[in-house]
Amino acid sequence: MVDAAEAYSVSRLFPPADRAEFRFDRHYLLYCTAGTMRLEAEGKVWSLPPSRAAIISAGRSIHVTLPQAVMACSALFDRTFIPAPAEALTVINMTPLARELILACRIWTDVDKPLDPYARQLFATLAAVASQLAAAPSNAAMPLPRSGGVAAAMRLTEQQMAAAPDFASIARDVAMTERSLARHFLDEMGMTWRQTLRRLRIIRAMELIGEGNVTITEASYSVGYASLSAFNAAFLEITGQTPTAFRIGIQGARLPHD
Repeated sequence: MVDAAEAYSVSRLFPPADRAEFRFDRHYLLYCTAGTMRLEAEGKVWSLPPSRAAIISAGRSIHVTLPQAVMACSALFDRTFIPAPAEALTVINMTPLARELILACRIWTDVDKPLDPYARQLFATLAAVASQLAAAPSNAAMPLPRSGGVAAAMRLTEQQMAAAPDFASIARDVAMTERSLARHFLDEMGMTWRQTLRRLRIIRAMELIGEGNVTITEASYSVGYASLSAFNAAFLEITGQTPTAFRIGIQGARLPHD
């Protein structure tokens, strides 16, 4: 029997899809070159635009939502080829080197064919670079609520974010007092409702910019910011990048036309 490949690449377009659970047999470096997906693991939800990638540990469950179509170019590693990631899911900020390496690996797609020495070294270098980036992971994540009341309030907040949602109205809609809902937000989310709204807005803006067909100003207004300077400041604080740098990273991530 022929040995399976130590690593291989998957590059394909995925259509929009509802939230679903996945578990992979191999360690997975997941990268979207176009579009943005949402990943959930261990009580957090992440937005994965083209400026970021996700390292997913083999055998660990994650949930994936595709609000839009995405083009993914990913690498899968045999469990014996690289050390196991420390976490079920680690989101990293991509660098030009990491991007070029994962794009270079995309020609090796056969899971049943062992790698030649050059390809083996290329995948090993990609894994080493990703591991180094994982030492300083992205912090642009949202905690998942634990109670039905906060989950419902989160859904309403996200639905209304562009139109200045009112906390008192949301509390009434989920049949909670403002004081109780505020306390639950602090307990479950580790932040106030206002801070949660701010983070939801920036995550949604990341997704809009990731789609590539809106300007930064349009994304800012679409998520409820009337001031571009306030949007820029919030974006920088939450993502570690300015919106302009984020967009440049996305544009640099586009796959070249074959």
